[in-house]
Order: sequence, then structure tokens, then C-alpha cells
Amino acid sequence: MQALNETTQRKYDKLKDELKAIGSVAVAFSGGVDSTLLLTVAHEVLGDQAVGVTIASNLVPPRELDEAKAFCESRGIRHILCPVDALEVEQVRVNPPDRCYWCKHTNFSKIQEVAEELGLAAVAEGSNVDDLGDYRPGLKAVAELKIESPLRAAGLTKAEIREISKAMDLPTWDKPSYACLASRFPYGHAITAAGLDRVDRAEKFLIDLGFQSMRVRVHGDDDPIARIEVAPERFEELITQRDKIVLAFKAMGFRYVTMDLQGYRVGSMNETLKQS
Repeated sequence: MQALNETTQRKYDKLKDELKAIGSVAVAFSGGVDSTLLLTVAHEVLGDQAVGVTIASNLVPPRELDEAKAFCESRGIRHILCPVDALEVEQVRVNPPDRCYWCKHTNFSKIQEVAEELGLAAVAEGSNVDDLGDYRPGLKAVAELKIESPLRAAGLTKAEIREISKAMDLPTWDKPSYACLASRFPYGHAITAAGLDRVDRAEKFLIDLGFQSMRVRVHGDDDPIARIEVAPERFEELITQRDKIVLAFKAMGFRYVTMDLQGYRVGSMNETLKQS
């Protein structure tokens, strides 16, 4: 592993100490930057007493599940897929502002069941200290269910997690941040299987065009509007491919296709909550 700066090294050592103290753990593993580092370090510290558990939900694109499975196979980490139909949970389906609480409560409860079956002492999740600065109702579920948060306990920021991941040569060190597909819809907009499939296909289309850090937000029911978010420095590139994007999106069922002039930012649907 490459050398870290003194502060990051101290936090990294604290992370290992936190995991040693837990003893055995089921890591809620999405395949993203944070949970990949957490699972990797847990496996290094605890060996087979660290197991990755991935929620196989209709809110998660199949490509994310495939990446999670491939990573665990490449590292020899025991990995369990836990199927969950998120749309069976009414508080998720109707999409209130605290939707994430109900989703996380359901998912972590399932992972706790897996941990109990395997005789593991705890469940751990990958939130970091930066997550405390945004609207994160899912953290309420973490607290209620007594889920461990070793990255936060170690004081690690997102930038430091990426720094450690790069030093460890993890493939996710520069992976764009990701949130479940439900976050593409305004609060109060009912979430359906068809709507999830449409936005997943739209984002996959943009990924295939080379846009990694992006979102396709959806507004409206009968005449759905696609609001595309990409980084401002890529506006021109998006516009040059306008015709093919519009054609593809309309074939998917979008009536209107728009570009957000504010550009890509995490949690843009939360902006309405801040205004209220």
C-alpha cells in the first residue's frame, strides 16, 4: 500500500481498530467508494469473519450488483445477495421526504437477519463524516437499529476514503458517487417499476456515451420530463450529442428532454426541502 499523509494514516489505523473491536461483521456492501473500502479493510482485519451483504433491490441497477459480485469474487470475500422488493414497502413507494428512512430500515433489518444466521456480531455500513452535512433520513434508521458506522467513527471524509482507496489500488477510488434510483424522483411522486426501469435505461445510455458523473431526474407522470444533470464543463459535449439523446429518451417514454443549467450535484431533489 502506498504511503498516506499523517492525518489520513491515523484515521486509517483507527478504522482498523474499530473493526477489530467489533470482532465479526456483516458489511452492507453496495459496491460504492465507501462500502468497498470498509469491506476491504474489514476483510483484511477480520478475515472470514467479515462478510459482504448486498441488497438486491429494484432501486439498484443490475450493473451495480454485477460490480459488487465481481469485486468480492476477485478478493475472495464471502458475498451474499439479499433480495428485497422495495416497492412492497408503502412508505417507499409513495416517496415521502423520509423515504430513505423506511428503505434503510427495511434493508438493514434484512442484513441483521443474515448476520444473526451467520453468527456475526454486528452489521456495519459505510457512511462517512461528510454525510452528516446533508439531508440523510437513512441515518435515523442506522441509529435506531444500532448499525455500526466505522468510517464515521474513524473520522474519515469522502476525500480521505478516496485517498486510502487509491493507495490500496481499489478500483472504486475514483468511482462517481451513486444514490439509489428512487432519488431521481421528486418527493411525493409515486415510484413505479416502469419509472425505475425508464430512468435506469436513460442513465445507462448516458454512461455508454461516456458520462459517468450524471443524473437523470424525472418530473411529471403523464408527460414525463427528463432533467439531465452533467458537470458544467461537459455541457457542450452533451449538446453536441443532443439529437441522439433526445431520440433515445423519447423512445424510452420521455415526452420532454431537458438539461439542468446548474449542472450535476448530489441530492438536487433535496433543494425543495431546503426552501420549505
